[in-house]
Amino acid sequence: MTRKHPEHRSESPGVRAQTGTAPGAVRWRAFAAAIVETRTLGTGPILLAGARWVAAIIFVGFGAAKFANHGAELASFRHYPLPAPGFFVYLAGVVEVVGGLLLAAGLVTRLAALALAGDMIGAIVVSGLARGEVISLTLAPVLLAAMIILIRSGGGRWSVDNRIATHLNRAEQARPSAR
Repeated sequence: MTRKHPEHRSESPGVRAQTGTAPGAVRWRAFAAAIVETRTLGTGPILLAGARWVAAIIFVGFGAAKFANHGAELASFRHYPLPAPGFFVYLAGVVEVVGGLLLAAGLVTRLAALALAGDMIGAIVVSGLARGEVISLTLAPVLLAAMIILIRSGGGRWSVDNRIATHLNRAEQARPSAR
């Protein structure tokens, strides 16, 4: 079920001028609402939050290992067909730690899940398919599936995204409209 956002209604520029909302502000609110909007699509809030939190723990753990055990990770990355393995160890570590923390909070969940999905596609292709590493052929596809679900559904009821979306909707409803 999709709901219409007030920003999507058609109104003339004169109406916008009467309400005091600049066109750029309307576009920004519409963009922000699209990023943080949550839809459960048949999955319960507990299941969605659980998927976020489990994936977050896994990503933060693997990402932190890229810094804590940098020498071993670098040695592993040197076997991959990558142009700058040292750079990619740090890049993957930052994406996984920051993305995992964002998932845990449910903040910009769709964007974090998109970045982490790209990370998992890279892991599947570079270390799984190219090198036959088991973890990249088992855990990475499961995490990729979880990220696809989060891209589609958003952070769910128990997320910062949901609080932001609720706040944006209340602020939009509180604004006087000239109809």
